[in-house]
Amino acid sequence: MTIAGDAKTTLLPQLGTLEALLSGADERENKPLRSNAHIHLPPNFSAFDTVSQALDLAAQQGIEALGVSNYYDFQVYRDFADEAREHGVFPLYGLEVITRIEDLLQSGVKVNDPGNPGKMYLCGKGITGFAPMNDEACDLLAVIRQNDSERMAAMTLKLSRVFADRGLETGLTASAIKARVARRHDCPPDTVYLQERHLAQAFQEVLFERTPEEERASLLARLFSVPSQANLNDAVAVQGEIRSHLMKAGKAAFADETFVGFDHAYRLILSLGGIPCYPTLADGAAPICAFETPPDLLIRRIKERGIHCAELIPIRNTPAVLGEYVRAMRQAELVVTAGTEHNTLDLLPLDPTCLNGEPIPEDVRAIFQEGTCVVAAHQYLTLAGQPGFVDASGALNPAYPSANERIAAFARLGAAVIGRYREEFAHPTETV
Repeated sequence: MTIAGDAKTTLLPQLGTLEALLSGADERENKPLRSNAHIHLPPNFSAFDTVSQALDLAAQQGIEALGVSNYYDFQVYRDFADEAREHGVFPLYGLEVITRIEDLLQSGVKVNDPGNPGKMYLCGKGITGFAPMNDEACDLLAVIRQNDSERMAAMTLKLSRVFADRGLETGLTASAIKARVARRHDCPPDTVYLQERHLAQAFQEVLFERTPEEERASLLARLFSVPSQANLNDAVAVQGEIRSHLMKAGKAAFADETFVGFDHAYRLILSLGGIPCYPTLADGAAPICAFETPPDLLIRRIKERGIHCAELIPIRNTPAVLGEYVRAMRQAELVVTAGTEHNTLDLLPLDPTCLNGEPIPEDVRAIFQEGTCVVAAHQYLTLAGQPGFVDASGALNPAYPSANERIAAFARLGAAVIGRYREEFAHPTETV
């Protein structure tokens, strides 16, 4: 079995036959692997200015496998694939979708967003059907894009009116903000799907451009109806205050959320060839969201929804709580991955750590490594037209007698795939 075809060889170059890969699997399987399964790349709101910057840092920091999980457009993934190959970093392709679960909203249950009941973030891992997308994926994604674009346009209009009423005409529209993002990241405007952070950044930039420092405090007080607590030269802090004082539920520039339902997002992930994955907040919220506690109840809830993979962003978590959740998930035969998101302007290290930089427990890190390898194997197999970890209905691959044997087999193959890729493309000068 080999991978063939222009789009497919772009996403994952020829690595040889399955038999050849598995022949070297034993020596690669137990090697330590430094990975990060979840970042955002521009034109998503991101700590990185360019794809090259992200891959430069990954190579410098010794990251061997890196996963991108962008919202709503994947044209940047081709550049990511090319740059990853040049840097010898194994590329993992994913996506993130925001969903609204009506019954949880009505009952006031917070899922993995501490500020909004019923709002669930859902990820897809190892997607391969985006180059090109099939008709179902195109139709599902078109609905999400339309809903999201209409909401961002409405919020931009409301923000513009608030700023004008308080004495600052910004001239900003959704199209103008898209153009700013496109210029900043040197990308086509049609690849830009705005997020709240994009809007806050644009309005902060115009405020700083047109308002002298000595007048900012009074303008912000008029905008927020309370004095600003930010350093008036701190762009990121002012952006945060614009979001919290003007853009959240009940605030002057809030627009009703238009997110799709869970089933819509789940079908999109599967139609793109991915593994549905639940991003877990755990003690990234205080208190922990009701949907997520205790861990065994969270596991039951996501399994009931056909989800067999979970992910954490450890920088949000204490080592103790991270370990509690990850060990329980793996014991329940879920695949578990980890990432850093990098969806703010903070340029954190790419190797995940726990809250305050505390190290991830070694057994938990091993579970994350295993999860990365499972995703890599799924990606390799589905690009080759073979059955992956889950099929197009979300059902687990039935070719294994038990869940643990399935995970072990995919992890072994994934380690071989990543190892072979690194042998082919990694540069010996790359160091931590």
